[in-house]
Amino acid sequence: MVKESRFVSEVWTERGGFTEGIEGPACDKEGNVYAVNYEREGTIGRVTPEGECSVFLELPPGSIGNGIRFDSRGNMLIADYVGHRIWRVHMENVELKVWVHEPRMNQPNDIAIMANDTVFASDPNWAESTGQLWKINPDGSTVLLETGMGTTNGLEVSPDERTLYVNESVQRIIWAYDLTAEGKIHSKRKLIKFPDYGLDGMRCDIHGNLYVARFGKGTVIKVSPDGEVLQEVQLHGTNCTNVTFGGEDGCTLYVTVADQGNIEQFRTDAPGRCRKLCGMVRS
Repeated sequence: MVKESRFVSEVWTERGGFTEGIEGPACDKEGNVYAVNYEREGTIGRVTPEGECSVFLELPPGSIGNGIRFDSRGNMLIADYVGHRIWRVHMENVELKVWVHEPRMNQPNDIAIMANDTVFASDPNWAESTGQLWKINPDGSTVLLETGMGTTNGLEVSPDERTLYVNESVQRIIWAYDLTAEGKIHSKRKLIKFPDYGLDGMRCDIHGNLYVARFGKGTVIKVSPDGEVLQEVQLHGTNCTNVTFGGEDGCTLYVTVADQGNIEQFRTDAPGRCRKLCGMVRS
């Protein structure tokens, strides 16, 4: 038996199929991977488990997606950083509706979700290297959790839903907050700070390790819940923007790469947290 290679990235989709705005990957229960800006800005692309790409839907003119997640009913949520809103897509009929519109947001960037469909959104102001953090209740109402932060970007909820992780791209810090069942945060602490390169999207595996895209460095790092770097995977591209888990067993990590306009993939040693959430569990 040939031993499977883990933590070795390979090019999965064709270079240049997506624009440089490729972001926000998420996987549905059938194993399809979705990411924004396939072929042109304002689209959501779908990639089958076999790697076949197509346009899944087009957002209305003036809207451009970023982070994507699936809720507990299998609906797709799309952060629209231009329109200050989050879209909800009913996947059976591809019906697109505004779920949240919050003019006070700079630009909803990445989103994370709890099992009860409470959503968190990062909200960077890139021009001023600042940011905010929002909570969005299941009914679509918004709560500003924190302002005056650094350039908020990637965020994720731990598998036990007791910790919320938020990173700041320009400041190169990952913060950890204690998280209540109601989605309240407290006891903020610095998990890890890096001396160089940027931070972008991140996801947890079922053991609580974070997989973080290092924008500009062309690597994905695996960070323990204690803030220790456990692994670093070299990619083919440099400007990796986000990651998501998928595959038949949930142990494939898909990475969106802006300078290549494509998705890379590598095998991990544990499934992603999202496999147990948001319609990801297969019968």
